[in-house]
This record gives sequence, structure tokens and C-alpha cells, in this order.
Amino acid sequence: MALILELAGQALQMAIVVVIAPLLVGISRKVKARLLRRIGPPVLQPYFDIWKLMHKEMVLAHNASWIYRVAPYVVFAVTWVAAALVPTYCTNLLFSWSADLIVIVALMGTARFALALAGMDVGTAFGGIGASREMLIASLAEPAMLLIVFTIALVAGTTQLSTIAELFTHSPVGLRVSLGLGLLALVCVAIAENARIPIDNPATHLELTMVHEAMVLEYSGRHLAMIEAAAALKLVLYFSLIICLFFPFGIATFDRSLGALLIGVMAYLVKMVVLAVLLPIGETSVAKMRVFRYPIFLGSAFAAAALAVFLLFVSRGF
Repeated sequence: MALILELAGQALQMAIVVVIAPLLVGISRKVKARLLRRIGPPVLQPYFDIWKLMHKEMVLAHNASWIYRVAPYVVFAVTWVAAALVPTYCTNLLFSWSADLIVIVALMGTARFALALAGMDVGTAFGGIGASREMLIASLAEPAMLLIVFTIALVAGTTQLSTIAELFTHSPVGLRVSLGLGLLALVCVAIAENARIPIDNPATHLELTMVHEAMVLEYSGRHLAMIEAAAALKLVLYFSLIICLFFPFGIATFDRSLGALLIGVMAYLVKMVVLAVLLPIGETSVAKMRVFRYPIFLGSAFAAAALAVFLLFVSRGF
């Protein structure tokens, strides 16, 4: 019976992240449209788009290999696993032993590699441009992400996400400048990894600026549905990381009663909606960057994460 309850708890977390992913995208689009004095699409429009794409016929290039056909499913599966491993409403679920920050970084690197291979597989100019820009962003974002992991590990003494959430919820960690810098760096990395403004504009298809859209221009049908669902799940993943690492209040830890679990689910959903509203507010406040200015943006994230690590070492030296 205990095993069945553990499986149900893990299944609930997997279901939550995949169900709310299109909703967060729809909320962000609606808020952004309202800020731009437009009506905008319905909040549930991403669900309709994915459903429509799942029932459309696929069109494949003549020279597309098995990599091109398998990549959308690999990207979706890896992103779903990574998003489902991050504690959302409860800690220490059945597979929480594998919910490690380094594992999450590795899973996202795998999804990025598969998508870049698919972009280059058919040999189009757009696919090659998108893949090269994606690798440029990855080479700048991953070092910053690893320094963020190092900062959290120095404060919490571990990289296990459930342990970190429990520590930051119940232990007197206090306000730390290093954690603030780590949060700033993680926000910058999340914006870059999700191809949002100022790195990329998901609402346009301009060949001179697009990154993510360039790699998936040749996809259609259920392949494109998998890509769109994976992109929404990636946004959920980074939102969940921000919540778990820096705002874990409300999450069910030692108390596994039904009331505590319901509070955990409601707190998680509210925090996700708040982040989905804050994202378009930030996007409408800045302008799109040129490609050659990406290193400046992500270099600031690396500098903030490096300064956070440095401050921790200095504070421990006194």
C-alpha cells in the first residue's frame, strides 16, 4: 500500500508539470498582449494548438534521417523527466533520490544536443544557423549554471533538490547576498535557455534573430507538437527550479497529510502563475538584443554566479 501511494504521488507530480505547461505559456502570451494593448489569444490556446498539431499530417524532408524523426520524442521525454524530478508540491517522492541539480543540468544538455542534431540533419541554412546559435548560448549558459549549482551546494551542503528544499524551508538560512546573486544568475540563464527576450523573441520568425524557431522550421504534425510541448515543459522546469531553490515555502516536507499535500499543490500553482505573469512584464520592459551581444547578457549571469561563490568562500574565511 505504501508503494502504491508513493507511485501515485510521483505520478501526480509528473501529471502536474505536463498539464500546466501549456497553461503557463498561454498566461504569458495573454499578459504580454494586454501590456501591448492587444486582446491576445485565449489563455487555453496552446492546448488547442498542440491538439491540432497532433492530428495533422507530418511532412518530412527526403533526406531526413532517423535522427530527425526520433529527436522530438527524445527532447520531450528528457525534458518531461527533468521537470518531473524537481520537487513541486512535496519532497522525498519515490524518485527524489535522482533529483540532483547536476542530473538536471545533464538532462537539459541531452535535450539541447538532440534538438541541435535534428536542426542540422536536413541540411537547411536555417537549421544550421539555429543549431550554431543554440550551441553558442549553451556554451555561455552552462558554466553559469554550474556555478549556480556550486553556490547552492556550498550553502546547503548537497545538490539533492529535496534536501535543499527542506533545508531552506525549515532551517534558518537567512538572507544571503550569495543566494540573491545566484537567483539573478538563474533568472538570466532561464531566459536564455527558454529563448525569451532579450535573447530571442518566440513570437517572431525573423531569420536574422531567431534561435529556437530556426531549428524546428522543418517540423510539422505531431513532431512539431512534441517540440512545442517540450518548450513549454522547459519553461515549467526553470520556473520549478527557481521555486524549489529560492521560494520553497508551502511545499510539503515532513508532513504527508492530505491537507499538507493540498496546500503544497495550491502553493506551487500560485507561484507558477505569478512567475508566468512576471515573465512578460520583464520582456516588455527590455528590447531584443543583437546576436553578438549574447555573451554580455550571459556573461553577467556568469559573473553574478562567480561572485556568489567568491562571497561564500570569503564569508567562511572570517
